Amino acid sequence: MHHLRHATAADLPAISAIYNHYVLTSTCTYATEPETLAEREAWFAGRTAAHPVIVADAGGEVVAWASLSTWNKRCGYAKTVEWSVYVRHDWHRRGLASEMLTELIRLAKEAGHHVIIGGVSADQSASLELHRRHGFEPVGHFREVGFKFGKWLDVIYLQLTL
Repeated sequence: MHHLRHATAADLPAISAIYNHYVLTSTCTYATEPETLAEREAWFAGRTAAHPVIVADAGGEVVAWASLSTWNKRCGYAKTVEWSVYVRHDWHRRGLASEMLTELIRLAKEAGHHVIIGGVSADQSASLELHRRHGFEPVGHFREVGFKFGKWLDVIYLQLTL
């Protein structure tokens, strides 16, 4: 059993560990070097009510996290956010990503955002399907813009207008 809640600084080691697993094993992030805890702390310090981080907490253990982030720093884009979700590898296939996306959509509406964007590696079919199930529409396909694990990768951008 788990529940969703806003992240705290105490969650950052678990958030970083979950993310770093995918840095080393997956194309769901194009980062190629594990992040440090100091980098994650700096990221968290920049969070606002309009750009929250939530976690799935299972008995005091963080098993997934998700966030809304600034999509573009120019003021005219202030009501557009990009979302991310990372589920601990041993907690897949339990509906956590979908549950967290539903909550982020609610939080985005509450914060007055207008559009949520997701950028997905084209080889991540489960992530693409998750976006589609939540009403996101593909709006761009960038070919060979990423390079990881010795191969060029495409990114598909999807958006949901709130």
